[in-house]
Amino acid sequence: MRMNLVFFVSLAVLCGLLAEQANGQATATLTGQVLDADGSGIPAAAVTLSNVATGFERSARTDDTGLFSLRNIPLQGYELEISADGFGAHREALSLRSNVPVERLVTLQVAAQSETLEVTATDHATLIDTEATGTRAELHLNVIEKLPLPPGARGIEAILLTMPGFAANANGAIHPRGAHNQMTYVIDGMPISDQFTGSFATSIDASLVQSLELFTGDVPAEYGSKVSGVASITTRSGFDGAGKTFGFLEVGAGGFDAANTALQIGGSQGRLGYFASASAVKSNRFLDSPSLDNLHNGGNSERAFTRLDFHLSDKDFLRASAMSGRSSFQLANLRSQHANGQQQRRLLRDSAISLGWVRLLSPTTTFDTTTSYRTTIAQLLPSVNDTPVTASLARHLSTFSTFNRWNVDDGRHHLRLGVDYQRFPVSENFFFGITSAGFNDPASSSFNPNLMPFDLTRNGDWFRFSGKGTGSLFTVFAQDRLRVGRFLFNLGGRYDAYRFLVKGNQLQPRVGLAYRIDETGTVLRASYNRNYQTPPNENLLLANSEASGALAPPDVRRTLNGGVILMRPQRQNVYEVGFEQRLAGIIGLSAAYYHKNSSDLQDNDNFLNTGVIFPTSLAGSRVNGVEARLTMPEWHGWSGSLGLTHYHAVVTPPFTGGLFLGSAAVDTLSAGPFIIDHDQALSVASNLTWRPHRSWWTSWQTRYDSGLVSNPSDPAEVALDPDFFDQLPFVNLTDNPPRVKPRTIVDAAVGYEYYAGDRRTWEVVAQVSNLTDRTALYNFQSVFVGTRVVQPRSFSIKVRRHW
Repeated sequence: MRMNLVFFVSLAVLCGLLAEQANGQATATLTGQVLDADGSGIPAAAVTLSNVATGFERSARTDDTGLFSLRNIPLQGYELEISADGFGAHREALSLRSNVPVERLVTLQVAAQSETLEVTATDHATLIDTEATGTRAELHLNVIEKLPLPPGARGIEAILLTMPGFAANANGAIHPRGAHNQMTYVIDGMPISDQFTGSFATSIDASLVQSLELFTGDVPAEYGSKVSGVASITTRSGFDGAGKTFGFLEVGAGGFDAANTALQIGGSQGRLGYFASASAVKSNRFLDSPSLDNLHNGGNSERAFTRLDFHLSDKDFLRASAMSGRSSFQLANLRSQHANGQQQRRLLRDSAISLGWVRLLSPTTTFDTTTSYRTTIAQLLPSVNDTPVTASLARHLSTFSTFNRWNVDDGRHHLRLGVDYQRFPVSENFFFGITSAGFNDPASSSFNPNLMPFDLTRNGDWFRFSGKGTGSLFTVFAQDRLRVGRFLFNLGGRYDAYRFLVKGNQLQPRVGLAYRIDETGTVLRASYNRNYQTPPNENLLLANSEASGALAPPDVRRTLNGGVILMRPQRQNVYEVGFEQRLAGIIGLSAAYYHKNSSDLQDNDNFLNTGVIFPTSLAGSRVNGVEARLTMPEWHGWSGSLGLTHYHAVVTPPFTGGLFLGSAAVDTLSAGPFIIDHDQALSVASNLTWRPHRSWWTSWQTRYDSGLVSNPSDPAEVALDPDFFDQLPFVNLTDNPPRVKPRTIVDAAVGYEYYAGDRRTWEVVAQVSNLTDRTALYNFQSVFVGTRVVQPRSFSIKVRRHW
């Protein structure tokens, strides 16, 4: 690990010196000057930039010459308001959609002549996004920090579940629009396409986020690899404090012996901005349990992050960031495993560094580049009493990325061209052995003779697999946002060349349009995307190895290429139509219908009850879905959102890639099209926040899920199983298809903030998760993910000291 750190720090410094970075600074900059009627600068004028739908608000004061500057602004539409004592206010709508700096020269009239000058009618214009050609949503820190997210929650994933388009699964897993996962997280320009569920990675601390923008429809051509959903995250910057030092110290505790602490500090000195954060959390219910009993389920995680911003000149901007994470936790047991003394653990570590440079080439043109290196290590540690199998895993995955962007924004066109390259070395070591004589009994009808050499109860030996490989992805893309009257056209295309276990190339048109009806506050939109989703790298070598294929039952090996087929990238067509509507000047409505069809659909499977998840693929899928979201910014102290999601996901066998171990599962999945386990008829997510007083607030979050598809288990057999019999009341095994029963989970928080003048100095927040103590399942004996139970009611409290 130390050698890796030395390597990527040295590499990053070298890249910075050579200015060989990529994938740009995905934020906007607004500068300007405020003048009086005589052309003299107005000092101490208040400048406020806001978006009521996302909760974003940034303020500054002009200097002695009337100059102001706002940086690290998420790309979006905004309302700009400028005021000064003795002058009328100036208000206008601004579109900040690129990293090309925007400059405003504003003249204020004396108050007697004009109380307010509105250059462009605002009327809460930012309630809807008039330039979105596909489904997107955004949340800012001001909204995120009021969400009732208890300590130990999967921070970023929990935030995404407040938006439509997702089905919730265990351990932070989320299914975007009928996909298994296939999410990309872009953190200050650094893409992360690794899986972020609790058993795969240490989640990103939600308090790092300044803004989160989610794309699920008409995904821009610059994004690739995993694009069922793209979460673009802008972290906090030292320049957010408007020249002041800021930060907080947090301590908290809660149910299941949970405890957490966090420290943040940021500020700026002249052209340098700095921000750093460290957090830690522990819990005795670290992951979601497979049993109603919470057995052997403790764990802890830590996350550190730092970001530096430096303005070399008026034309050059540098950004450097680094982060690392660690999780160490027990694997939750079934009752039979706990009685046998099983004590497996997992250890996850990750480190990353990113360097970016933005160069202003002209008033309308920039070049930006970012280079990043990320490495992750995952280990599964066995114990002497594992049952029915024991396993050991050591996986090392690194990703080197370089993205280069050329941007032109002349008011009518926003042109963006890019050349990207990613390289990902992978190494995997996996051992397993059977430890229960009944697991593969020769007298059983499901006996697999190919597992006998690894049955430790019958004089067998360990199965051992070790593999290494290096893949790459080369990309070129172009996209242009063109305004023609009330129309906005998003015209993009992307070409990917993938090289790993298989080779593939794909040209991907991505086009969309939006039509604005100003008279009614309406935007109509439609889009088509061609996507090329590369296979997940986690355990990809294991799932595509001949050694693993040799474990498949004989009938599977005869039918399916010896039990393993090399996985190909998933190809997908996505069609979407939708609209946005402003209602009564205080509510924004967004709705969409989409259809997706895919070949070589990617999914996950479980390696013989070891808990090791590996990728697989099936011939095709089709998904139809409807989404809607209502957003109400603060109005008389109330604010909130309501999201509805429906999708139907049907998969067509046979298997077309990966490893196939179970003959019964292969028989079932080869019978014909079937509804996959992350299909869900309806989910509803709502959040309501009330601030009756400046210092007091309360937030309530409710989520209804109609239920994911479960395994078609025999109820009579389940009733006799000591591990699962008491879960029968929470699953409908006689339905077609069988599903876990619907659930409604309510979370709530109440907070008090103490202010010294205009500055918040400390706060205390009390939270309750699963307020009604609802017993429910995420899934039940799923072929792909097993069984997981929703966490019961728990209370927590945290205290923050701000400066």
